[in-house]
Amino acid sequence: MTIKKIAFLIWIATICSYFDAASAHHSHGNYEMTEYTHLAGTVRELSWMNPHTWIYLEVQNSDGEVAVWALEGGSPNALIRGGWKPDTVGAGDQITVRCHRLKDESNGCLLGFVALPGAEEKEFD
Repeated sequence: MTIKKIAFLIWIATICSYFDAASAHHSHGNYEMTEYTHLAGTVRELSWMNPHTWIYLEVQNSDGEVAVWALEGGSPNALIRGGWKPDTVGAGDQITVRCHRLKDESNGCLLGFVALPGAEEKEFD
């Protein structure tokens, strides 16, 4: 093999690995994407980190018991582009959310929209 062929093959391998990595992001197949769940509760914690942000929300069920829900949001950069800041939502805040629930019906959602009291829903994706 000539040096040109080897260099060309290395270039092709590099390009292919780039596109493979770019498409490797996980799917949302574990969420029920055809319907929304609405929740209201108190923020226990906000994790503002890559690759996704998380809100842990204390939600009171119909029996009066409090359950913690793990709500997956967009990346910090995507949220910043959408007008969010790391301190827009914090522990102790009362919020309502519209999200896609986990298919196994455990306490987890993919966030779609978040609203603070007295405010309109704002996309959290």
